[in-house]
Amino acid sequence: MAASGVADREVGSVDDDEDEDEKNISTILPWDRFSNWIHCICIVTFDLELGQAMEIIYPGHIKLSEQEKSNICYLAFPDSNSGCMGDTQFHMRIRQSPGRYGLLPEHQLYNQKCPVYLQADPGYYYGYVYFRQVKDKSLPRGYFQKSVVIVSRLPFVSLFTEVSSLIAPEFFDNGEPSIEAACHDIDQWASPVPGETVNLPLLGNVLQAHIPSQSNKVGLSVITGTPSVPCPPSLQLPLPTVLRSVHEVNMFQCFAPVISHMHLLWELVLTAEPIVVMASSPTTCSEMVQALVSMVAPLMFCADYRPYFTIHDSEFKEYTTKAHAPPPVILGVTNPFFAKTLQHWPHIIRICDAPNIASTQKHKLKKGGNLKMLDSKPGVYTHYRPFLHKDKGILKKLLKGMQIKRPGEVQTALLRRHLLELTQSFMIPLERYMASLMPLQKNISPYKAAPTPRPFNPDDFLATLETSGPQLTSGIKGDWVGLYKRFFRSPNFSGWFNARYRELSQKLQALQLEALSDADLKVWVQGKQEVEVVDMILRIRHKLEQSELEDLPLRDTTRDQLRLRMADIICTLPDDLKTVLKTS
Repeated sequence: MAASGVADREVGSVDDDEDEDEKNISTILPWDRFSNWIHCICIVTFDLELGQAMEIIYPGHIKLSEQEKSNICYLAFPDSNSGCMGDTQFHMRIRQSPGRYGLLPEHQLYNQKCPVYLQADPGYYYGYVYFRQVKDKSLPRGYFQKSVVIVSRLPFVSLFTEVSSLIAPEFFDNGEPSIEAACHDIDQWASPVPGETVNLPLLGNVLQAHIPSQSNKVGLSVITGTPSVPCPPSLQLPLPTVLRSVHEVNMFQCFAPVISHMHLLWELVLTAEPIVVMASSPTTCSEMVQALVSMVAPLMFCADYRPYFTIHDSEFKEYTTKAHAPPPVILGVTNPFFAKTLQHWPHIIRICDAPNIASTQKHKLKKGGNLKMLDSKPGVYTHYRPFLHKDKGILKKLLKGMQIKRPGEVQTALLRRHLLELTQSFMIPLERYMASLMPLQKNISPYKAAPTPRPFNPDDFLATLETSGPQLTSGIKGDWVGLYKRFFRSPNFSGWFNARYRELSQKLQALQLEALSDADLKVWVQGKQEVEVVDMILRIRHKLEQSELEDLPLRDTTRDQLRLRMADIICTLPDDLKTVLKTS
């Protein structure tokens, strides 16, 4: 199979040039750079006996579990009832099989500097699908049906949608050599470093993309910048295609059919309520699910979400059983079968593929029970009563923008900015209260273990809202207290709190180490027994090692100072202990 040849040939070339490689300063092996961006590229075809089947996996050395292969195969084709002819692009998210490999070191480094909502997830893969279905009388079923699926750890929806639109047509026209050529191009890409702009050569094209960092403001796309690794002039590549964003979908286009319910949907996503999105195409439902998840940025959506979900998914029974309440997950589906299977779900969004201003205003809120009649009209079906009032000003502005045909990019920018301000107004009081849980710096002793943050008390937090609540930054009225109480029961709160608690704990450990580096250990050592001195040396050494492993926010000068302090007290010990401690 050609796929394995890709890997085999590369490994063979390394063996042949072993002596030359030893002289090379670079230690990057074949497929290292490729793996930083993409796990593998799969070709899924239709087999008369097997149905959807995995034809090829590139590079050939990549291994997927049988469960992962099965999920990719079933999700790689639009549902049989959706009748997608021609070319269709969409994306999916699949759970990694237990016991498989975790994140690469490069992905761990990337996660330390990127926004939390763009982190690589060790438990999931993203799949970016390009499906082609055309009539072909030479084939037994009369149709050509095949998908190219890019599997990656990175949630770069816009970038990989563009990448698949370059790779897949070439493959359909020219076969496997084009996939091999694309893989070799990707293996030359610079690593995705947050804050940098990269040029990505691919099949005679160049994509220019900015990788967001924690310091980037949400909703403000960085369109231009100096590439971190410019393309060599000798390649004579064309001018780059500049991507406005690596991850954002057209948010306003997604929400246009239900724009009047925007604030209700924001509350549902914020509190991680179970939501199912029903649409006629996987493109529409996958983009809508992605738009929903991004509503609460820069807060990370910590519950599960599946931009495209079918009855063949390995989690189908887990998510659709009526034996217990639906789990906190957002599902995107196209099969009408789900209208009956999921009618017990509390929140259902039906969307059509061609919204307009007239239909937008007709989409009234419908009670969930109406769905039992298999109502096919677009709209939001729910019994949920929002805690907050709508911001009629932004809704009026967006609806007017539809009437005067304001550019979609402008509409999306207005919508993103409003949602960002709403999320920040909700989160700022929580961030402020969390910071108040830090012990005073004067109470940090260089000779004792680092203190821990005080516990989070919901009642104490709610008591702060009267004087420093969201009303300080948002004009939206409503029951903010009730919304916070519901948020506290969601995985979004758990995820945010655990991350913040870990950050505070690391900060306290760093402050304790700074205090220790400033302490005069020559004075402290006086009158101490040898066992106490040795214990202090071992503790300092352990803390230095842990600070590197846990990436504590510790200055290099502090680390150097601690090593000097350790050397100072080693000098006070007998020669035999000095030798042991210096060699251990």
